[in-house]
Amino acid sequence: MGRHRNDPRGIAQMVAIGGVIVLFITLVVLGGFFLYKSLPSGNDAAAVPEGAGEEADPQAEALETGTLFVRVIGESSDVVVRVPGGDVLADTTLTTDEYLSFDESRILNVTIGRPSEVEVYVHGEHRDISDEDAGYSFTVEP
Repeated sequence: MGRHRNDPRGIAQMVAIGGVIVLFITLVVLGGFFLYKSLPSGNDAAAVPEGAGEEADPQAEALETGTLFVRVIGESSDVVVRVPGGDVLADTTLTTDEYLSFDESRILNVTIGRPSEVEVYVHGEHRDISDEDAGYSFTVEP
């Protein structure tokens, strides 16, 4: 008489393997679905916002709405914008034609690494800082 028994561990392993297979198939199907949704549609005109082909004029944008607008017109400059005693909003090096724009209702402390390389607009008005020393700092009131 042989000794035969049902191995409950074997059944649990089969259920676990089946669960992994179902999970794998679900992930593949969801991945394919989201990949399909991310592809451009056949109607490309509907996906392009109106005026997207036009160059945005950053100066006009600053004059209309911004509290502070800084654009590099030379080679490069370090720009640091912070809230006094609080957050650092920007600490970066900008290169030619790159700009930062802020519309804040808080006081801002601004430090420009190379003032002769940038143009600055505060509340839409040009502020000439080209003759200032390197590391020039100023405050922008709301």
